[in-house]
Amino acid sequence: MTESINRQETVPAELNYARFDQAASALFPEYSRSRLQSWIKSGELTANGQVCRPRDKVQEGDELALKAELQPEGRFEAEAIDLDIVFEDDDIIVINKPAGLVVHPGAGNPGGTLLNALLNHCPSMDNLPRAGIVHRLDRDTTGLMVVAKTLEAHNDLVAQLQAREVHREYDAVVMGSMTGGGKVDEPMGRHPQHRTKMAVLQFGGKEAITHYRLHKRYRDHCHVRCFLETGRTHQIRVHMAHIRHPLVGDTTYAGRPRLPKGASEELVDMLRSFPRQALHARKLELEHPRSGDTMSWEVPLPEDMQQLLAVLAAEEKRP
Repeated sequence: MTESINRQETVPAELNYARFDQAASALFPEYSRSRLQSWIKSGELTANGQVCRPRDKVQEGDELALKAELQPEGRFEAEAIDLDIVFEDDDIIVINKPAGLVVHPGAGNPGGTLLNALLNHCPSMDNLPRAGIVHRLDRDTTGLMVVAKTLEAHNDLVAQLQAREVHREYDAVVMGSMTGGGKVDEPMGRHPQHRTKMAVLQFGGKEAITHYRLHKRYRDHCHVRCFLETGRTHQIRVHMAHIRHPLVGDTTYAGRPRLPKGASEELVDMLRSFPRQALHARKLELEHPRSGDTMSWEVPLPEDMQQLLAVLAAEEKRP
């Protein structure tokens, strides 16, 4: 399935003698600069009916015409996988992702992913980069994700993420006792020895900032709320481990479960058997790409994290 675009815009006085690609970017802001340049080079974006180069100058009153087809990427198959859809309209889908669902096909996961499910739910999303996926959650992290259904929404959401205007709040259960919240401002990058892991890197890492606050303190664990200012891979998991409060169940960054002295058999069993990192994307807030209205969604903790907190609360009542 292809999507046709047929748009015309007139060059205003403030863009007189601007480069063609710069004028196009200003007049068609819903599309990325690279995509507009590709349309200019292919002749799908013209000035006064003429094919021009990106660096050619335009003048006030010139007519820019965009007649293009969004071609399906066609690399991935649609699969009938159930989705927990929290919100959907013509522009976006907000999904409550379960644990175990990989977001995008890759090495070792050629199918059975969120992307395959999205193509089955809305085939036209095959026209979009990564089927409209603009951010990710780890396979075993649960909670809210927003996905674009149109190229305009995709570009708008990417811009919001880059400008740090999307508010993302996470629930996490961490090891150890905290006295309050704080901020972790530590650059991150690929682990120098273990390439499948991320790490805090003082040299060569990218800016990574996580804010956290104490929600509930237990005897040897804490329920914290984390707020992402940046969105690096495994950011919360790495940052919490860095301050010596790794997430329960995170075998990648926490190692073996830390079993508190004198813990009940129920708590020991829970900590040893908890199947994933105890991390849940509970709240998502952003500006709607079309209306500009601020929209916010929240989803409750999944059952496994509720059970974990119940066992921790019961442990508090033991003598």
